[in-house]
Amino acid sequence: MNLFINIPPFLTLCCFLGLALLTIIRGRGTKINILFFILCILGSFLYIDILFAFNVKSTGLALTISRIDHFFIIYSFPIYIHFFHSYLNISGKIWLIRLAYASAFILMWFIPTPLYIESMQKHSFGFFAKGGVLYPLFGIGSLCVTMIVLTLIYQAIRNEKSNIQKNRLKYVFAGFGVMGVMNGLNVLPILGYSVYPPGCFSFIPLVVFATGLFKHDLLDMGILIKKSLVYSLITALLTFIYALIILFANRLFTDFNFSDSIFFHLIFFLLIAFAIGPLKAKVQELIDNLFSKGKYDYQKTIKDVSRMIASVLDLDEIAKLLMDMVVNVMKVDYGGLFLCDLSGSGCKHFAARGKYCDSVSSISMADNDSIIQYVKREKQPIIRKKLLQKTGEPGILDVHSDMDRLYAQIIFPMIFEKRLNGFIVLGEKLSGDLFTPEDMDLFETLASQCALAVENARSYKLIDDLNKNLEKKVKERTFALQEALSEKERTQEQLIRSESLAAIGQLVAGTAHELNNPLASVTSLIQSTIEDLSQSNHNALLDEDMIDDLRFADKELGRARSIVASLLGLSRQTQTYEEAVSLNSVIQDALRILYNQYKERDIEIVENYDRDLPDVRGNFANLGQVAMNIIKNGIQAVEGKKGLISLTTRFDNDTKQVVFECEDNGPGISKSHRQDIFKPFFTTKEVGKGTGLGLYICHEIIQKHGGELILKHSDGQGARFVVTLPAMEY
Repeated sequence: MNLFINIPPFLTLCCFLGLALLTIIRGRGTKINILFFILCILGSFLYIDILFAFNVKSTGLALTISRIDHFFIIYSFPIYIHFFHSYLNISGKIWLIRLAYASAFILMWFIPTPLYIESMQKHSFGFFAKGGVLYPLFGIGSLCVTMIVLTLIYQAIRNEKSNIQKNRLKYVFAGFGVMGVMNGLNVLPILGYSVYPPGCFSFIPLVVFATGLFKHDLLDMGILIKKSLVYSLITALLTFIYALIILFANRLFTDFNFSDSIFFHLIFFLLIAFAIGPLKAKVQELIDNLFSKGKYDYQKTIKDVSRMIASVLDLDEIAKLLMDMVVNVMKVDYGGLFLCDLSGSGCKHFAARGKYCDSVSSISMADNDSIIQYVKREKQPIIRKKLLQKTGEPGILDVHSDMDRLYAQIIFPMIFEKRLNGFIVLGEKLSGDLFTPEDMDLFETLASQCALAVENARSYKLIDDLNKNLEKKVKERTFALQEALSEKERTQEQLIRSESLAAIGQLVAGTAHELNNPLASVTSLIQSTIEDLSQSNHNALLDEDMIDDLRFADKELGRARSIVASLLGLSRQTQTYEEAVSLNSVIQDALRILYNQYKERDIEIVENYDRDLPDVRGNFANLGQVAMNIIKNGIQAVEGKKGLISLTTRFDNDTKQVVFECEDNGPGISKSHRQDIFKPFFTTKEVGKGTGLGLYICHEIIQKHGGELILKHSDGQGARFVVTLPAMEY
């Protein structure tokens, strides 16, 4: 038996059997998995046949085994094209698959005859079947199917936009696609050419396919290789190579006398040991470059994250460092961070790096969104590839749709004390590779530490805000206390002033009452003197001058009596509201008292009274106080300019109310003060010039009389106060 001739088909057989066994163990029973398993079994039958043909000595036995084997192998090319149509999700061209199956079924009936396999031909490598007249149909059909499949895969690679899917298709092309070409070339020795069957080297593309299977999960079996497993396979492979070297050396040095010496075996063992060690290191380095090229150092990354958490307490800085680490270390095209609101209303975009930053910056996920509910329920990473295997579960399609919105391949929840703090979104790897178990372990640890970092940052910010707010509140309370103290002092001063004014009012009322008697006596005396002089026969000129002087004195005394009467009327303290009051008289009395305040100023008083104005029921003194305050405010408002104060009374027939209006041409009252002018102690005057009680007291008096005091917009620039009181009913 030629060992080296049998090694290639044996390795190919092992690859087919290994892939078939893996499909049984990890396959999910999908149509793709079943077709792949059948292809592996048919490949195993083919290379069992080739190994028998290489090693049997009986031509008849070799021919029988080959015909039995081809009875199944004949279906390899229709199953091959059927598998790739399903894998590439090609819905059309069903006729091609049916044609392939029909052709294989027809050829199957000719396999036991010389028309398909004529005989077994002896080659240097052993027996191999010689095709009959119909065999080229199988060979040509297989090559055509292989070329069609390679074309379909190539077109799919060109049209695919996802790097992950594109890499998967490349491995399929370089693995199973090339394997199909190599097996198709087995037609050469069958056609009579003494060429070692090229398909025997199919283990090379099958190893490439197996690499993609473990690295990119080509058949969606959930298999991702770990470096530890690869190293174990390397050790087994090197052991196998070591055994082959031993066998080769044993056959090579059999005829030499020193081959039986113990020193020969010792030296040979040392040479092999020193050769295998560096070879193993080089192969491991090659594997690391193949499976872990450009990858992170797991331990270093975890240390960096821990250091970041310990040294940074600013949420924005944590997010920036995290996104930089995700994109730069993991080599992904996009990374995003979403944080949950403390109110529990959902998660909002907080930070992002990479390709889709602008597209996701405005995205926020409500608490009732499918992806938030799924994360809270599962508390595990959400992997897009695994979601596709759960499409039958309720709500999964909505979760998948949300992942499309986020451009996410994987979502890692950040859980702190069973509470969702947010989640990290990862896009595709720039290399197009899938995320390995090492990646998942790293990111689950990273997400947990980030949840802790976010919680620490939020707690620190809360404490910092409390400290700042505490200082602010202390300042506000201190200022409020100072304002309250100042307000208290102002109020006390205004109350004292009000009491003083009340005392002065009482004094004025008493004085006016006392003045009435002497004024009445003097008036009576002057009037008697005028009468006597008018009736006497003295000098007429002297009498007329004296009479005129006395009449002037009587007139002035009458004016004095009117002022005293007004003072008495306005200063009465009775609280009865049952007397009939003429509003015109109230206003005229107020003007007499205020005469000294405006007589020396450039002020024009325009009086427009309704002579038929009905009386109102109320208190003369209180209504006089209202009129005095309103007119006095108008006089003070026009100070320093040519003033105009218009006083108007009228009767409103619709509402049966008596109306008094006082309008001035002063600066008016600003909009910001209008809502406060009737509040107690509010004043716009300088300190010492106003108590802030005048309009407030007026407002209260009018309300007690059942009326209304309002400030209306003036036609001009100044203020316009309007008093309305119900008219008396007769």
